[in-house]
Amino acid sequence: MQLANSIGLSHDDAVAAITPMFHGQGWGLAYSATYTGAKLALPGRYRAEDPEPLVELLSDEDITVTNGAPAIFMPMLDHLRSLDDAPDWAGLQMMSGATEPPLDMMRGYRDLTGAEVVHAYGATETTPLVTMNFVKPSLQENLSDEEQLDLRRKQGLTVPGVETKLVDPETGAEVPHDGESVGEILVRGPWVTSSYYDDDRTETAFTDDGFWKSGDAGTIDEDGYLKITDRIKDVIKSGGEWISSVDMENLLVEHPKVVDACVVGLEHPEWEERPFALVEVEDGASVDRADLDEILSQRFADWQLPDEIEFVDDIPKTSVGKNNKQAVRDQYAEAYLD
Repeated sequence: MQLANSIGLSHDDAVAAITPMFHGQGWGLAYSATYTGAKLALPGRYRAEDPEPLVELLSDEDITVTNGAPAIFMPMLDHLRSLDDAPDWAGLQMMSGATEPPLDMMRGYRDLTGAEVVHAYGATETTPLVTMNFVKPSLQENLSDEEQLDLRRKQGLTVPGVETKLVDPETGAEVPHDGESVGEILVRGPWVTSSYYDDDRTETAFTDDGFWKSGDAGTIDEDGYLKITDRIKDVIKSGGEWISSVDMENLLVEHPKVVDACVVGLEHPEWEERPFALVEVEDGASVDRADLDEILSQRFADWQLPDEIEFVDDIPKTSVGKNNKQAVRDQYAEAYLD
């Protein structure tokens, strides 16, 4: 019900449930469509390597709402760019989850088709809706198009029915909503789980007052927009300072020839941890390390840049298509210790 409310879903809409229903992100949309009487189009089996059937589905069925992750939306955009005439998808809302949507992807869909990428955030434990990103009318008046696009990359505003809290993971004290102070994101609500079945995590994953500890590190700005900066376990701790691997990855994929990037912290004999990056580039393309450093320098100081960037054909993935950072850490554990 809240998903339908958040995106304004009604019987006038046509919904394509691209995310498989065994994913947390895919559980609610089919029910929301049925609940509101919207048309529901199911894509059947598909492969990211062949996104043409998905593109045709969105056009043939006049889809107005769909969902997915950058891992599938990016190949779809690449296919659209290969067409002589891109379809008119004005009014289409593409709910994007799993990872922060790249600016190039958001801008590409907007400029090429008129579709709007709407960033949302949640987890399996929140089944899954916690935030959705829309630009407040008061901000639309004061922000340029590019500034609004950058704002839309954040995870967004907490939806009605859910409570979010930002706390110091060590002390439990709430941290300021200033857009800079980083804390762990805690979530409580009627569709947020209160325990794990037959699992010891129940003892440590919840506060006494019923908030679920997400394990995500982030900030909340003065306007209420949540931004995930990392997983607590993936934050790179170097010389007593925190470095966001997520922000670094998102900048790396802004390079036009970079397909994917994975940044982890590896043990270092002097600095505790140092950033290490795997970068996957387009087939047949080459990228200079200096170009990547220049992009990263937009937001990171020189001392925060990765000591090493390795170019690879494929980045290890989990069963749900996310970068398998633990596998990368295991594979390259000795990189800075030799």
